[in-house]
Amino acid sequence: MKIKLVFTIICLSLFAFRAQSQSLKAPKMDMAAQVLKVLNNTKGLGLNQDQESKLMDNNKSFVDQLMNINKSDASDEDKKAGFLNLKEKRNSFLTQLLTQALFQKYTSQVTKGINPLKSKLGLAALAF
Repeated sequence: MKIKLVFTIICLSLFAFRAQSQSLKAPKMDMAAQVLKVLNNTKGLGLNQDQESKLMDNNKSFVDQLMNINKSDASDEDKKAGFLNLKEKRNSFLTQLLTQALFQKYTSQVTKGINPLKSKLGLAALAF
C-alpha cells in the first residue's frame, strides 16, 4: 500500500513538472520593436491621417538609425554625439509636423513609455 502511494505521488509530481515546463512563454520583443511600439503610440493626440503616416515613417527611420549607432563600433563619445544629433533632427521634424501643444503631449507620452527601457537602451537613451 505504501509503495503504491509513493509511486502515485512520484508520478503526479513528474506529470505536474512536465506540464509546467511545457507552458508557453511569450517571446520577448527586441529592443527596436519595443521602442517603435512606444513611438507609434499616438492615442489621444488626434492626428490627421497625413500626420500619422509621416510620423510612423519617421519613427521607423529614427529607430533604425538609433539601433545602427548603438550597434556601431564607434567610441562612446562618438555614439553620444550621434544620439544627440539624431535627437536634434527628430525634434526639428516633430516641431514641423505637430503643433507645439501636440509636440509637448507626444514627447511626454514617449518619455513615459521610454523610461522603463532607458536602462536597457544605455547611451541610446540620450536620443529621447
